Amino acid sequence: MCISEVDEVTVKLANPAPLGLLGFGMTTVLLNLHNAGFYPLNSMILAMGLAYGGLAQVIAGVMEYRKGNTFGTVAFCSYGLFWWSLVLLLTLPRLEIFDFSVSSPLQATNSAAMAAYFFMWGLFTLTMFFGTLRTNRALQFVFLSLAVLFFLLTAKELTANTDLSAIAGYEGIICGLSAFYLAVAEVLNEMYGKTLLPV
Repeated sequence: MCISEVDEVTVKLANPAPLGLLGFGMTTVLLNLHNAGFYPLNSMILAMGLAYGGLAQVIAGVMEYRKGNTFGTVAFCSYGLFWWSLVLLLTLPRLEIFDFSVSSPLQATNSAAMAAYFFMWGLFTLTMFFGTLRTNRALQFVFLSLAVLFFLLTAKELTANTDLSAIAGYEGIICGLSAFYLAVAEVLNEMYGKTLLPV
């Protein structure tokens, strides 16, 4: 009697984190160039929010799920959906299919609501930051600077202070560039099999 043996095949999966980090980082930089006053809110930012900031991060989150990485799944899927929700918040009031008039029970968002929105994302990010304490310094910086960004945006919405908007913009540019750096470091370090860019 023949007993067939099935060899266990180990499949090397790609690291999805650079995709998610680039989607987050590049979109964050472009939005915060607007917040810093370099150009007005425009369709380029919204398109990046839907495609690279949103879709790419959700894809990265699903890929992290396949690898068994709960932190990566929660982080990338959440921030991908953050970008989609932000684009909807900015575009829904401009669509004629919804009634946002004063007499309608459905109202466009206001500063208090946006402050609550940014605060909850800041709180989420701060709790996720504690999960990064077991990882590299670069990822810790990304999450801590993102939490600061959300709290600055909360303060800006509560106070209508234009100086806070500019400060948040520059801080957001730094945050986005740090995610961009980490993504490039992970790609190049893996490709060359050594640490070219320290994290």
